[in-house]
Order: sequence, then structure tokens, then C-alpha cells
Amino acid sequence: MKEHLFYLEPKPGLSLQVQIKEMLVSAILDGHLAPGDPLPSNRKLAQTLNVSRNTVVFVYEKLLEEGYIVSRERQGHFVDPDIDLAQLAASPEVTADVQGETIPAAEWSSRFRLQPQVPKHLAKAKQWRHCRYSFIYGQLDPELFPVSEWRECTRQATSNLLTRDWLGDSADADDPMLIEQLRSRVLPRRGIRCSADEILVTLGTQQSLYILAQLLAGPGVRVGLENPGYSDVRHIFNLTGALINPLSIDAEGVVVNASLQDSDYLFVTPSHQAPTTVTMSMARRKALLQCAENRDQIIIEDDYENEINFFGPPAPALKSLDKSGRVIYVGSLSKTLSPGLRIGYMVGPAEFIAQARALRHLMLRHPPSNNQRTLALFLAGGHHDTLLRRLTATYRERYDCLVKALQTHLPEMRISNTTGGSSLWLEGPEDLDTEALQERALQNSLFFEPARTLFFGDTVVKNCFRLGYSSIKTEDIEPGIKLLAELIHNPDYHH
Repeated sequence: MKEHLFYLEPKPGLSLQVQIKEMLVSAILDGHLAPGDPLPSNRKLAQTLNVSRNTVVFVYEKLLEEGYIVSRERQGHFVDPDIDLAQLAASPEVTADVQGETIPAAEWSSRFRLQPQVPKHLAKAKQWRHCRYSFIYGQLDPELFPVSEWRECTRQATSNLLTRDWLGDSADADDPMLIEQLRSRVLPRRGIRCSADEILVTLGTQQSLYILAQLLAGPGVRVGLENPGYSDVRHIFNLTGALINPLSIDAEGVVVNASLQDSDYLFVTPSHQAPTTVTMSMARRKALLQCAENRDQIIIEDDYENEINFFGPPAPALKSLDKSGRVIYVGSLSKTLSPGLRIGYMVGPAEFIAQARALRHLMLRHPPSNNQRTLALFLAGGHHDTLLRRLTATYRERYDCLVKALQTHLPEMRISNTTGGSSLWLEGPEDLDTEALQERALQNSLFFEPARTLFFGDTVVKNCFRLGYSSIKTEDIEPGIKLLAELIHNPDYHH
């Protein structure tokens, strides 16, 4: 029963029966009492409201007459399972019955100091789950997740011996076991050597970037962002009032030229550039670091998808080449373990990490300690290493299948060079309108991501798009590309 929903506010001039009926009708229309939900017995409700039982009996009889509730012998009263809430809510009689006293609403529009906007393309992105051929980017195949191993690590973390380590309030501290696993197992693969006070655990890359933006950016600060690039980082820095400078991308990553001097901070994704997937060459990495040293710039390195490589070992992180402490490294386990886990980390000079930790403390103190300990056990047990090998093998199979299907059905598409990752970047004929194409693709149970939202400034690109292969089954790739080719070859999607 939902007795906590029921209380009376005395209203002069209205009988108790009318007030109780208004209360119940409002609860039904608002969804607090759903179709089929039981109502308290008339005796129980009378006790809760401190009214006579006959008063409640009268109200229930009126609600029965008007079709709000039904009565079942020896069971009681229930909200009518077949009630048409939309029709009732629109009824003038009902509106008059429940409107009560008119109270001016608080005015909000002039109070907002910030007005963050959710990008419109995310509404379409939500439709990928309902598509048969879903070339969504950034989602994992649930069948590849090591459920048994994660469950065992969770069991260990919740044992009597270990729960005492994380049940208490850790203030702003991270799980020491997770920090040690990151420091000794994860980061050395990227060539990074650091101490514990140079690492901060976050709720994923986006929180890392938000903390960075709040600490470093603001009106007048110039931030260079890759174009095309990760759209959320652009929105995060825009909120601070920073000036955004586009950084050009070519086959070797961010172009190092005179345009970089217009930035105080440079955000780059050197491992697999998001979204073009190109890997920054070693020569370009050294040139970028030299540029930053010469101009006293700070580089924010998002080491995106560094673990998934098909063609040779991954290049060392920019952070591993940094000799002057001007690279802040942002990492995440979202693309290999689980986006829903929301665990990421930052590596930077101890002075910076101390300030980032203080800001995080004001936001949420620290990420959930039980999840940190479970992840630490998962890393220590070698389960993440095993998962990486499995993901690399599966993604390579899907990559090969996707490339072959594109060469067969869409040979006119230009595929960006990549060393691995979980998606492909494609460039079609200049007259291809991928936004119009996406609308028709969704109608045919096919999802892909147009490129327009990934560019900013005066750049308008409609003929590029991204195909993810991390969650689609291998056997669905070829028929999905065949369908996509049929749609692309329709002249309606060219301008």
C-alpha cells in the first residue's frame, strides 16, 4: 500500500469527501497510483486521514461510478487496469475537479547561470537498440563481457574481510589497491611511470574533462580542440566561457602548424583520433610536444582506445614522452570493460592532481569505493588482460568483415587508415547527405552516425559518417552494409 501518498490539507469551503476525492484523482492522474494498483481499505484510509470510515466509503463509491477504480470481491479496491489516463486528464470536468487553488509558479529562466544543452543527435542515438543492423559507436557487445569473473570479484570485494576497507567514508581518497593496479599494471603499458599522488580516479572521461575545464579554463582562455572531434569536450569547455580554436586533422593526427599558437591548452586523442581513428605518428607526437614546450602550452591527452590494436603494438602515450610535466593524461576503462561502470582516471603533476582531488571532493567526494575495489580485484586477477585479448580478436574479425563488405558493396567510400579501435570513418561522394540518409536508415532498422555533429565552427560536412562494430554481430555486418549501399545509391540522398 502507498499510505505515504495520502494526506489532507484543509481547504475551507470544500467538504472532506471532495478533498479526499481530489487527492485520489490527482494521485491516479499523476501516476503515483498506476493502473491496477491497490488502494488502502476504507478502514485503513480513514485511520490514515483521521476521518470517519463512512466518508471514505462515499468517496470510493463515487470513484467506482466515474470509472477510476474497480472493486474485487474479498480483495478490495484497485485503480481500473483499463483506465484511459490521457482522456481523463483532458476532461474539463476532471481538470476543474483537481485544479484546486492556483499558485503562481516560480520563475526559472532568468535564474540559470549556465544552460547546458544535450546535443540533439543523442535523441537519434537512443534508437540504436531497436535496430537490427546497429553500427553504433562506443557500445559493447554484452556477450563479450566476462560476467562470471566480474561476479567473482564482486563476491570477493563484499567478503567480511574486505568490506571494512570500503564501507566507511573515504573522504577524498581513492581505493589504494586500485591506484596500485593502475600505477603498476595499466599505465606502464603506455610507458607511463608515476607515483600514487599523481593519479586521480574519476567517474569516467567526461568527469575528468569537466574537472579539467573548471580548474583551467574560463573567459579569455584559449582551448584548441580537434576538428572533427569529441563533441562533449567542446560543450564542457564552452560552459566555462573559454575560446575554442579548431585544430586540423590529417593522416598523422593533429596538424602541427602556426594555428596551434592561438591556444593555451591543446586537447588531443593521439592513439585513435576520435572520430577519424587515425593514429598520431611518432614524428608528429614529438613535434607537438616541442611546440607545447616552446609556447608554454598544456596538452590534455585523451588516450582513447589505446588498448585495441590490430596492426602492431600501440605507440607510446604522449605522457610517456613528456619531460616537462605539461601533459595531463586522461584514461578510461569504458571502451574495454563497460561504459556503465563509469570508472576513469587522470594522471598529472602532483600539484594539479591535488587541486583536482579537492574539486572532486566538493562534487561527489569519491567514486563508489565498492566498485573501485571490485575493479582492482578484476585487474589484479588478470581478467582485464584476458578481456582485452578477446576484444582484440573479435574486433579484428568484425573489422575485416566490415572492410570486405564495404569494398564489395560501397567501393566508392574512402576508409580512413587505422591501427585498430572499434569504428571506421568513411568519406562518401561530396554530394552525399548522410543526415537525410540516417532518417531513412532508421526506418529500415539500420543505425549509423553522421559526421556533422562532430565538426564545429564554420565547417559543414555532410558526406562523412562513422560505423561502429563493437556491438554488432559479425553475421549482421555484411547484410547491414548491403542494405546501407542500397540506400546510399538512391539519388534522393544526394544533394
